[in-house]
Amino acid sequence: MNPVRVRFAPSPTGPLHIGGLRTALYNYLYAKNKGGAFILRVEDTDQNRYVEGAEDYIREALNWAGLKLDEGPDVGGDYGPYRQSERRKIYQSHIQTLIDNGQAYYAFDSAAEIENMRTQLEQKGVHSPKYNFETRMQMRNSITLSDAEVKTLMDASAAYTIRLRVEPQQEIGFEDIIRGRVVFNSSELDDKVLMKSDGLPTYHLANVIDDHEMKISHVIRGEEWLSSTAHHVLLYRAFGWESSMPKFAHLPLILKPTGKGKLSKRDGQKMGIPVFPIQWNGSDEMFGGFREMGFLPEAVVNFLAFLGWNPGSDQEIFTLEELMKAFKLTDVSKGGARFDFEKAKWFNQQYILTSDASILVEELKKQLKEVNIERSEDFLNAYVELFRPRIERLADLFEAGKYFFQKVDQYNNKMIRKKWKENGIITYNFITENLAQVSQWNAANCKSVIEDGIAACDSSFGEVLPLLRLALSGDVKGPDLFDTMKCMGKLFVIDRLKSAPNVFDQLIAES
Repeated sequence: MNPVRVRFAPSPTGPLHIGGLRTALYNYLYAKNKGGAFILRVEDTDQNRYVEGAEDYIREALNWAGLKLDEGPDVGGDYGPYRQSERRKIYQSHIQTLIDNGQAYYAFDSAAEIENMRTQLEQKGVHSPKYNFETRMQMRNSITLSDAEVKTLMDASAAYTIRLRVEPQQEIGFEDIIRGRVVFNSSELDDKVLMKSDGLPTYHLANVIDDHEMKISHVIRGEEWLSSTAHHVLLYRAFGWESSMPKFAHLPLILKPTGKGKLSKRDGQKMGIPVFPIQWNGSDEMFGGFREMGFLPEAVVNFLAFLGWNPGSDQEIFTLEELMKAFKLTDVSKGGARFDFEKAKWFNQQYILTSDASILVEELKKQLKEVNIERSEDFLNAYVELFRPRIERLADLFEAGKYFFQKVDQYNNKMIRKKWKENGIITYNFITENLAQVSQWNAANCKSVIEDGIAACDSSFGEVLPLLRLALSGDVKGPDLFDTMKCMGKLFVIDRLKSAPNVFDQLIAES
């Protein structure tokens, strides 16, 4: 049995969409499940759409997600080069084989001539006219021109493309691992351009040659490439490689959060959701990423794995290693997977709850540095333990408890008016004075002083605890009160408790 070799083959025409990262992930998981190789191949033959920095972005995104390459640009391997722009001689030699055996032909038509052909056919009622077995006989190509005419044009360096010669009424079938038997009729296909006028191959030619030359065993790619596979099968036949053709698996689309239509980069802008793994800073556009919005890579990988795949069990949280062991292409669904951002945040929260504290501390340090705040390591560790259960994204760490670092900027006025009353005020002031006398400042001692104060003033927790919370944070919600007081420190707590009554009185007077 041949070894499993899969490739992720993006085009460096911009940032890597989250759907592209899922494709890379499924390739990676399948390869590792089978003990095979995961290869990055950069398909950069479309020089008109090439974007500077896109290839580096793709590698950084894969690295962030933990998808380690076995072969690829800057990694090496036995089947390089791994950039298509560096493989031109390979394509030239193979395309000549197709020319020589009559499976491909030169086409000298200008863009205007092709457009004119299509316009005339549309006027006759032909829907979606193609350059195919019917129309090529009216065009300028090496099928309709004499050998002498072709030679004259070639000697004059006339611009030309090379097209695949697709004959009608051929059945083109293959087994898709996800979709089962897929069959096309060649009469529905056009004579696809294989080599462009600039001498570079199109995706179709380069894709097939590279997969063959690199001994790719499985082609795992998005559903949008399903229809192109018919041409690819024909190319394998034309080269005589059909018996060693890779197995195909076409992944379902990632749908908009509404479930209608394919998720696009514009959806991210409209809905305020990330549709790229990491931030993209292009020359003419910028998009945020999951990383910058405070998502852990492990959570994003787990979330993406479930966008089209189901392990057949109730387990939802998988490490990358667990995904490698569990993943099967036969468990991938045919139907589109809805991009549920709330579910993505849920996954992230689960990983935040169990992640190493150092990861959260380092992220918090970055956020504090932006506002010129420094705190001790002990304080930061205590803080992240308080707030890790209360956040969905690392980006929310500072914002969730900013009252730990700066004055309260917003109070729950409704609760202040409800709770700042006579018996509560008396108990509050009594407790504040007693807390100021505490010598060993910890959660247990703070709790003891507060409980004793409530009992001594014949008050209740419901009267006093909300006031203490309001004084410290501006609201009645938050982490455990006694742990909060310990983390804030004695001087900070006493100062805020003593200054709060004036704030409460003023707010009530103004309301």
